[in-house]
Amino acid sequence: MVPVREFFDRPVLDVARDLLGAHLTVHSPEGAVTVRLTEVEAYDGAADPGSHAYRGRTARNATMFGGPGHLYVYRHLGLHHCANLVCGPDGKPSGVLLRAAEVIDGVDLARARRATSGVTRTDSDLARGPARLTVALGITRADDGADVAGEAGRILVRPRPAASSDQGPVSGAVIEAGAVPDAGLGRPIVTGPRVGVSGDGGRADLFPWRFWLDGDPTVSAYRKATPRRRADSKGAPVSPLPAP
Repeated sequence: MVPVREFFDRPVLDVARDLLGAHLTVHSPEGAVTVRLTEVEAYDGAADPGSHAYRGRTARNATMFGGPGHLYVYRHLGLHHCANLVCGPDGKPSGVLLRAAEVIDGVDLARARRATSGVTRTDSDLARGPARLTVALGITRADDGADVAGEAGRILVRPRPAASSDQGPVSGAVIEAGAVPDAGLGRPIVTGPRVGVSGDGGRADLFPWRFWLDGDPTVSAYRKATPRRRADSKGAPVSPLPAP
């Protein structure tokens, strides 16, 4: 099996595809929760207008410029946290957003956490979407920069044993929306446009960089980007805000 650090020290599209089926465990005083990843999105730094690192390094995205195998956590619109796994070489920011997962251990703790932040109708909903996923796992902004590739720690990632060896690389090939590579996961992998990304970064023909397990009930629903608008002093909407 490829060492976890080496697993992340690869092109972002390869890492994203191979993270499907991986296990992520978060330990806490209340107990541990483990999920199996079912949906992710790839973001490739300066080459990708959808990436937080597209315009360079800031205090917010600094973790993306560090070494592979670390967690990048940011607060989205001031409402909830999103978690990303940093990959590629040090200084060249790329990462994989964790969009959805199946809770396979610590279900009671995940349910209790989710009950404090929203309605959960079924266990399939516990980590169905990036905000729900971080709540179920207990991930916050304080976890930004955490090393997930070690043998011990609060947050650990364990790729599936065959990942990065049972399929060829995808980074050097043309990825098309709707392509279904064989993953050996019991469900085919589907690719398509990223959720809620505006401009060119949200175009399926340019960046079909969302990867998910076809038909899995934990996968989130696709939504196009909604332009954010600010209001004038009287509350009337004016020109859209620029993308982050």
